[in-house]
Amino acid sequence: MRSLKRHLPTPEQIQSSRTLRWLAPAVADRRLWAFSRRGVALGFAIGVFFGLLIPVAQVVFAAAVAAAVRANVAVAAATTLITNPLTFGPIYYVAYKLGAALLGSAETVDPATLDAEVEGARAWLVHWWDRFAEVGKPLALGLGVLAVAGSIIGYALVDLGWRVHLLRRLRRRVAARR
Repeated sequence: MRSLKRHLPTPEQIQSSRTLRWLAPAVADRRLWAFSRRGVALGFAIGVFFGLLIPVAQVVFAAAVAAAVRANVAVAAATTLITNPLTFGPIYYVAYKLGAALLGSAETVDPATLDAEVEGARAWLVHWWDRFAEVGKPLALGLGVLAVAGSIIGYALVDLGWRVHLLRRLRRRVAARR
């Protein structure tokens, strides 16, 4: 737990951030930084949700929602990093495939057709808009499903892990008293 706390941002760091300055009054509450089972699990779930669902300003949304529901703000902000330059591609690929499967579209976008030669700026824009529309619906659906499922599973795993940790500590104390 101490090693986790060392790597998370402090309330002062988040309050001094230009993008999060508007949240300063809301995140000043010390309860939002306490490490409780519910607060950490809920912060983790919020971070995973916004980390998967929103490709930009994830930390801002996660911190705002965490402050509103009294979850751990630092955990919510840090967990949004589930999507980073290394994981972005695979996550979006899986989300697209999942969305395409759920929509029942057996056809997926052929990467070879994405490089088709298009003449003229207007034709080029129309071409890319059509390609984006082909990918957009399955991707949005897949990201939504992954975000909801990931946050529910994340909450359950953190809560379970916390309970197991407390149970082990209790058992060690009882064994030490004997």
